[in-house]
Amino acid sequence: MDFLFRAVGLSSHAVLGILVGIAVFATFLTIALPLLGGRELKTRMKAVALERDQVRAQARARMSSDKDAGRKGLRQEVDRSFAAKVVEKLDLRKALVDDATLAKLRIAGFRTHRALTLFLFCRAVLPFVFGILAAFYIFGIGLMAEKSMMLRVFVCIAVAYLGFYAPNIFVSNASKKRSQSITRAWPDALDLLLICVESGNAIEAGFRRVADEIGVQSIPLAEELVLVCAELSYLPERKQAYENLVSRTGLEAVRSVGTALIQAERYGTPLGAALRTMAQESRDIRMAAAEAKAAALPPKLTVPMILFFIPALFAIVIGPAVVQVMASQYR
Repeated sequence: MDFLFRAVGLSSHAVLGILVGIAVFATFLTIALPLLGGRELKTRMKAVALERDQVRAQARARMSSDKDAGRKGLRQEVDRSFAAKVVEKLDLRKALVDDATLAKLRIAGFRTHRALTLFLFCRAVLPFVFGILAAFYIFGIGLMAEKSMMLRVFVCIAVAYLGFYAPNIFVSNASKKRSQSITRAWPDALDLLLICVESGNAIEAGFRRVADEIGVQSIPLAEELVLVCAELSYLPERKQAYENLVSRTGLEAVRSVGTALIQAERYGTPLGAALRTMAQESRDIRMAAAEAKAAALPPKLTVPMILFFIPALFAIVIGPAVVQVMASQYR
């Protein structure tokens, strides 16, 4: 093992220090994340309220005929932060932003103009930060002092390249967690929406009620339903509100429900039977995914059992016999 550590330019003490640091950081996250959950909930609900105000401001701006009133939507306010100045100076929007990037940010829950600015700023700055830190550890502390200069420079460049893609990795992980949360709570949300619709409530009231109830199970889904309520009230076409919901989630189950709602708005078809069918389909899909994970579990457990379980079993079974043989030899 020491030979392997020396091959990568690390001593056993350095590896032990790194492992201890990782363990301390993981312990801190385990303790701190539950304590920060309430604050995160308040922050996200404030963001949803801000998004709703933005939709309202845009609708009022469209309906207003007084051009000298000086009203501006919140999305039109100029961002004067340092990150915005850097993004504007380097023209990063033209170089790094496309429809796929905007879709990824929306699916991850980052819908605001400021979130896009911060994302571009991180992509521009983190390569230099990662590269400087790597150069400090390699050339300053001498982490890979016995290695060649070309290898050390290559490691610094690779770390800087990792910093350039670190924001994309963060956004991908956030979108995956958000999609999983919405997928788990979506069948229950459809059941609640079905109850509200069959009891005589309008679709806006149903979405509002479901958002209040489903927030305990899935905060991202509650956010999306609140935004749908706001867009249904202020957008000129209700179809656009459902299409925005589909684009913000990127889930096939949500797409099917959005299509059914659009058809119901257009042709006046009843929603009860469609919602009941789609709720059952969503539950079947979720059960099929759980069964697929359960079926894939035995092959995944083969290697851990070989590495950890079988040696311990051999030690328990053969250990007493070995002890007796060794004791008989020393008599």
